[in-house]
Amino acid sequence: MYRWLGIVLEDERRLQRVGWWLRFIPRRLLLAFFFVASLLVYVGAASFRKSVIRNMAQLLDAPLPRIRRYCRSYVYNIIVTLYEMMIDCPDPRRNDTDRFETEGESHLREALERGKGAIVFAPHIGNFFYYYLHLSRKYRCLTVATAGSKELRPLYLKFQQLGCKGLDYDHTPPLELFRKLRNHLNDNGVVFLLGDFYRPTFPGAKFFGRETRGPSGTAALALERGTPVVPFFGCRVKGFRHRLVFGNPVYLQEQFRADQRVEATNALNGLLEQYVLEVPDQWFYWFNVDERWEVGRERNAGITA
Repeated sequence: MYRWLGIVLEDERRLQRVGWWLRFIPRRLLLAFFFVASLLVYVGAASFRKSVIRNMAQLLDAPLPRIRRYCRSYVYNIIVTLYEMMIDCPDPRRNDTDRFETEGESHLREALERGKGAIVFAPHIGNFFYYYLHLSRKYRCLTVATAGSKELRPLYLKFQQLGCKGLDYDHTPPLELFRKLRNHLNDNGVVFLLGDFYRPTFPGAKFFGRETRGPSGTAALALERGTPVVPFFGCRVKGFRHRLVFGNPVYLQEQFRADQRVEATNALNGLLEQYVLEVPDQWFYWFNVDERWEVGRERNAGITA
């Protein structure tokens, strides 16, 4: 997946030329083209398809025909998301609010009224770059990104140019990272954290009932400061329209002690699981989720594409 993204993103001038021509194509026709392209990728990339289907089958309680439909839709969403991020970003000079239908944003405003900032806690679902961009234009936001990946770096640089503020996890010392996030929350800002990142160096955690490793920053900040955590996910509804959903604020300090960071992280991961199950075809990590399990990496040899 990352290799494909690197090929698409490596030549910025080429992307600009392609974008200039694509703006003359009606949007419905563009979507039809992306749909055909997604079918070609689904059929042609056999090893990728089998890996995604196998991973979906292990975590989703669904029959194989439905899993295959999820996989086709997953490929389509990735292609449309890439187009949105690199070519068709919302322009702050235009009224692009019709791209988003928002539910529960009052929960975020309620959390901020406490004066301790708010952590918007989200999974990599839908066009998560878009959602952070949208929030950054309404609130004082800060996020943590892994910009060390050479394949994804052009995306991070593009969104930085659009006004999205972020800290580079790979090149910022942990204590400095935590301090900057804490200072931003002290200023009653919004911190946008994607909770389903994986690194083998992360603390132990559970996800979908399996032993894995995950970021514990959300739990650490919330337990230390009493900062409300606002669960959030966005997803593509149809075409270029997106639905943004904010959940009720979670006050971890009311449920866990300061030394129960692992338990708090696992509770938050349960919310991420619910969101993945709600729109399973739009979760980004299906292509390599099997690499994050600590033990018992199951391979169901009976599942074929």
